[in-house]
Amino acid sequence: MPNHVVLFQPEIPANTGNIARTCLATNTSLHLIHPLGFSTEDKMVKRAGLDYWYDVTINHYDSLEELYDKYPEGEFYYVENFGDASFVDMDYTNTSRDHLFVFGRESDGIPHELLQGLEERCVRIPMTDKVRSLNLANSVSVMLFHALHEQGFPGLIK
Repeated sequence: MPNHVVLFQPEIPANTGNIARTCLATNTSLHLIHPLGFSTEDKMVKRAGLDYWYDVTINHYDSLEELYDKYPEGEFYYVENFGDASFVDMDYTNTSRDHLFVFGRESDGIPHELLQGLEERCVRIPMTDKVRSLNLANSVSVMLFHALHEQGFPGLIK
């Protein structure tokens, strides 16, 4: 699986459940950075993921550093509304490398201090100034399906 979705301290169980379902539909691993704002036993997570929750490849970490240790050669992309580059400006076609798309908390994203020195890896989804951000589950879908499109939708029914 060259693509991975990373949720940094997600807060809303329904978003995480919906993202888990998208991950299963796209053969994508889901990585959760703790602490979570809910229990993974929460009925809202299970309801949003329906009966798919237990079929998703889910990995848990206590910190981003723990994730970095597991994927030292990974291509990390931090999806934030302050990124200088549009997500479509990056090249996701090298499927021999892991692509890890990192999304922040629903309330305030990824803390800026964790991204110091990584600014060139921060990407944004273009939108108007009428909203602060898109819904987390929608952002994951936009980002992931764009990368999959560039990769030719490997292993997916077209």
